[in-house]
Amino acid sequence: MRHTRLTRRSTLAAAATLAMPSIARAQAAPIKLGLIHPVTGALAGAGGRCRLGGQLAIADINAAGGIKSMGGAKIEALLGDAQGRPEIATQLVDQMAEAGAAGFTGCFASNLGLAATQAAAKYGIPFAIDSGIADAITTRGLKNTFRFFPNNTTATTDAMAALDAINKKAGSPAKTAVIVHEDSEFGTNSVKLQAAKLPLIGIEVKALLPHATPTRDFTNIVLRIKAEKPDIVLISNYENEYVLLARTLVQQRVELMSTYSISGGGFNLKFAKEAPQVAENMIDFNHWHNPKDPRATAFRKRVEDSGQFYSWELPFGYFAVKLLADAWERAGSADKEKAIAALNASTFSDHFMPYGPTKFTDGQNSGAHPVALQIQQGDMHVIWPDSFADVAAVFPRPKA
Repeated sequence: MRHTRLTRRSTLAAAATLAMPSIARAQAAPIKLGLIHPVTGALAGAGGRCRLGGQLAIADINAAGGIKSMGGAKIEALLGDAQGRPEIATQLVDQMAEAGAAGFTGCFASNLGLAATQAAAKYGIPFAIDSGIADAITTRGLKNTFRFFPNNTTATTDAMAALDAINKKAGSPAKTAVIVHEDSEFGTNSVKLQAAKLPLIGIEVKALLPHATPTRDFTNIVLRIKAEKPDIVLISNYENEYVLLARTLVQQRVELMSTYSISGGGFNLKFAKEAPQVAENMIDFNHWHNPKDPRATAFRKRVEDSGQFYSWELPFGYFAVKLLADAWERAGSADKEKAIAALNASTFSDHFMPYGPTKFTDGQNSGAHPVALQIQQGDMHVIWPDSFADVAAVFPRPKA
């Protein structure tokens, strides 16, 4: 797979000259696709998995003959490290646009996605968000921005329905909650939605506890939680903080019916394997594949067989690229206006997510929905909705 790596100081070279000019003349020009993610810094783990998912999609598309309606044009990745900083994400868009990027994917974090999509809009270049659920990404009227995956309002609305159903099935034992959240766009947007909706399902919010990213010590926050004595702690933050908070809750012996995260950054198989006593029976409402689709099982095996651990960022990165490729295929062109028109008309369904065919409204796929997940016996399982569930929920969590 061909790719070009960018940094802030990079000077982007023209497409590499092939060794055999006669062959080069017969081949369609590559389509340059910018992948912008944080692959160093606090968000490097998740950002790197989004990038890997995108690279796997590019490899698969190219191996299957490229964009056939464009004479088999191959996709060439331009790789950029946003380092968790919006201003760098913007600079990378400018560099990649100058290098001839026909599209973008990224950026894992909502604040990076907001900056990068705005920058790409100056050029009218289509941008397929792979992760970043803040509503504002697709509510600012940008004509170039498309999100195949759920936004925050959808995730929170569905998450409340799931929590209500799980709680009622257990006899409605949970009455109170504390919300812990990181203090950037992702967390603050999430907590406003959660705090408004929890009372509607009969759960009182006792406290809202923000924290910075990164945070190295959650002792004070956990002591505050312990003093409030909530039935549930809701968590909205990124990977390192998620895991540290969960560990601190156990270390401080905080008695809870459950932790319930919405798009919890550290709720993944690595956490389940490395901290089984902490992770067991934690619940997260998040993005995941359809466990009943054999293509999802095969994709997970492929990732794990390569030595990587599987998480939702991988199919996100994968299908963000597939979505763009489908648009180029149907448009028969990488022309930005034709690609955007193809995206607006998209009914993309060649995926193994728990969605139906794509339907974009103002750049947001209205058919995309997350699911409720629970770690049981060291693995992740869908527990809601019933149409995708592969196990029953364990709620309340058994006391130690």
